[in-house]
Amino acid sequence: MSSSTADTAPARRVPRPRADALRNRERIVTAAREMFVESGAQVPLDEIARRAGVGNATLYRNFPERDDLVREVVLSLMARITERALEAGEQEADTFDALRRFTHAAADERIGALCPMLDGDFDKNHPELEAERERLEEAVQGLVDRAHTAGRLRTDVGVGDLMVAVSQLTRPLPGTACMNMDRFVHRHLQVFLDGLEAPARSVLPGSAATLEDLRSESSS
Repeated sequence: MSSSTADTAPARRVPRPRADALRNRERIVTAAREMFVESGAQVPLDEIARRAGVGNATLYRNFPERDDLVREVVLSLMARITERALEAGEQEADTFDALRRFTHAAADERIGALCPMLDGDFDKNHPELEAERERLEEAVQGLVDRAHTAGRLRTDVGVGDLMVAVSQLTRPLPGTACMNMDRFVHRHLQVFLDGLEAPARSVLPGSAATLEDLRSESSS
């Protein structure tokens, strides 16, 4: 084949996944997210396949290794939480109402489940994870910055303080029927949020926590 013929040859088209294959993949990720929250990230993959309503072969075809599935669940969870932050910022006129709405929405998305999942051995510096983490941090930082600028959020509180508190209050305890604790989680989150609103009623010890502080703690 001449070079001119090669240059003009049409590129081979990569077949798009079938709709049913995409639905199966999404069902697997959804089932895994639910079961990781309920029982931890070491739940048997066979049980995930059973809840997703797919065969074991389908699960392993999509996710050959457990780490592949855990990473996909973390990506899915971060993306969902980012969307909740963006929605709150766009739809709430009051900056503190936006922060309040995001905090409760993040609890509903089980943001606390990220911590035990991120303790796994998979590559935490995977490009997709770094990109989604950056997108999430930018969205939440925007909510905090706008509330600070409007004078609605106390000045001695940083985005790191918010994320630590929400993660701790919503972190699941595998095997302890944590799904029945929702009514307490939102009550306690509201008490926490009342303490964030300006003007401050007390002086906090230490300094406001930043996202850099959280990253340095998680890597130590």
